[in-house]
Amino acid sequence: GIQIALTQPLLIGDIVVVEGEFGQIEEITLTYVTVRTWDLRRLVLPITYFVEKPFQNWSRVSTELLGTIILYLDYQVPMGELRKELKRLVENNPKWDRKVCGLQVTDAKQNTIEVRALVSSTDPGKGFDLRCEVREGLIQFLCRNYPESLPRVRYAEEPSDEEIQRGRRKDGATTISGIEHERGSKSPGVHA
Repeated sequence: GIQIALTQPLLIGDIVVVEGEFGQIEEITLTYVTVRTWDLRRLVLPITYFVEKPFQNWSRVSTELLGTIILYLDYQVPMGELRKELKRLVENNPKWDRKVCGLQVTDAKQNTIEVRALVSSTDPGKGFDLRCEVREGLIQFLCRNYPESLPRVRYAEEPSDEEIQRGRRKDGATTISGIEHERGSKSPGVHA
């Protein structure tokens, strides 16, 4: 308790993440610390916990925070249009502090790409709400304007060996060796 009082790694009102729980320091005594979680539960931890184990203090120096929104989308997503929509969403939101707003493709998987939007806010509470509102807005935008950009399961039926030898697919169309992959607008999943 004395070490906490002298070094002050946390103060009443600080926003922390402890044991995977997000909350606010509500009480500090010589033997325990009470953390009020986001859903109004109380975590009571021994004071030694904060001396011996790492924890996140989101408001130690400043309450400013970057928020990450991850979306898994189809390879066809129009990134330029999505960036414009992100900018429109945050510019009209009072929770945005007007500092950071960006959108990047951060990974590519077999069936989807991972798109990360990054936005900033003045405190963790506003940041959480801003992230939720932006996520909802981007999903609604894609559903309304570019539904083919949402991830989906694709099924491609492969012809049997016998059908390949006969040069015909199951649907009766004749295959032409060497250009089967060049189906253009009839390629499954390319167009809505």
